[in-house]
Amino acid sequence: MIFDRNEQKAVVALLGAGSMGTAIVRRIAAGKKILLGDISEKALERVGDDFRRSGYDVETMVVNALQKDSVEAFARKAAELGPVMYFIDTAGASPNQASPEHIVNLDMVGTGYAVDAFGEVMAQGGAGLIISSQAAYMYPIPNDIELKLVNTATEDLKDVKFIQEVAMKDSGLAYMIAKRMNHLQAQRAAATTWRKRRARINTISPGVIVTPLAYDEFRASGEGYQAMIDASAAQRTGTSDEIAEVAAFLLGEHAKFITGTDLLVDGGVIASIRTGEFKLWRED
Repeated sequence: MIFDRNEQKAVVALLGAGSMGTAIVRRIAAGKKILLGDISEKALERVGDDFRRSGYDVETMVVNALQKDSVEAFARKAAELGPVMYFIDTAGASPNQASPEHIVNLDMVGTGYAVDAFGEVMAQGGAGLIISSQAAYMYPIPNDIELKLVNTATEDLKDVKFIQEVAMKDSGLAYMIAKRMNHLQAQRAAATTWRKRRARINTISPGVIVTPLAYDEFRASGEGYQAMIDASAAQRTGTSDEIAEVAAFLLGEHAKFITGTDLLVDGGVIASIRTGEFKLWRED
């Protein structure tokens, strides 16, 4: 049975087939061609089958987000399927899942590879979205260092002195810095490579969102997360569907004048930190 006879459909490429990314794709991808990329064949089989059974047109591809050539092949595959109108990157590791080096390699350098690769294939009018984190607001990076980072080529980021001496010391610091770097990567792309293709790119910084992978963080640092939730204005966690609603706005026609910016979606956690209602660091 042929479900869709349309050809040359707009392509939605998702790197990282987790619950947040798939919620975003479900929100925007009806009538479009979906390309799912993930390092796990099992995850791709499960998620791809779920999309197909829900009436979506989907293909899958094993992608190692740590490897530049693998990410570039993913971008080329997306372009072969049709005009790439949407790219979403949710690939990453959290502080209690990985070493500082792995977080830097995946959440920062790997994201840079993806932004660079899709900057070569996005269709005019297309939009990209990187899923960052509220953690990007938790460790202020001096302006001179941010300027150096934003003007450093992706493959050279690990060699920057600040990354070696600060980010590599601790998984929490690595995560905060990598997520702030996501903002800078979107800014750089919005002003350079993506601008040349007349495409937009932004980031979303979610707060405490309940996903299957988030339970690793809750088990390891449950008291800290509970304190953040209790100090927030929302007094609750968020959901992947709420992030998908925000993503649909940033990727859609009502946000065509928005590029190179971040949207914090955290229920008020960062506001509570900045006003002193919640102390992120314990005072000795």
